[in-house]
Amino acid sequence: MPGYRGHLLGGLALSGGALFGAVSFKLIPFEPKTLLALLCIALLASLFPDVDTDSKGQNLFYGLLAGLDLGLMIKGLYKWAAILGFCAMLPALGHHRGWTHTWWAMLLVPSVILVLPMIFYSISIEKLLPFYLAAVIGYFSHLLLDRKF
Repeated sequence: MPGYRGHLLGGLALSGGALFGAVSFKLIPFEPKTLLALLCIALLASLFPDVDTDSKGQNLFYGLLAGLDLGLMIKGLYKWAAILGFCAMLPALGHHRGWTHTWWAMLLVPSVILVLPMIFYSISIEKLLPFYLAAVIGYFSHLLLDRKF
């Protein structure tokens, strides 16, 4: 099974290809900041299933989330920081290779990207859907590399 580097490379390949296709077929506009955000979400999601164990992937994942959470708090975006903090706690709710390595978790865990911003900020599902799909694609790459399908 791949380590964190393998999962990052797999996530980069799959999500990069998906983003290229989405831009090429004009499903999403070419906006560098948005594309970078989508790629970052996909890469974090590609690490997510393994962050319930002590590893370099876990250190990288939580290091990035802590920096992002701090940045959100500094900017006064407390609701976004709370959403991110909530998502970061989810892996602690099970054991390694437990629920985080299931197809339903691949669909359910990223749903907070849809549900919580809709509740807190009244953002439409159409605007949130690319971010949800980026997380699902990144998560899928992890499960695919771990041969969970």
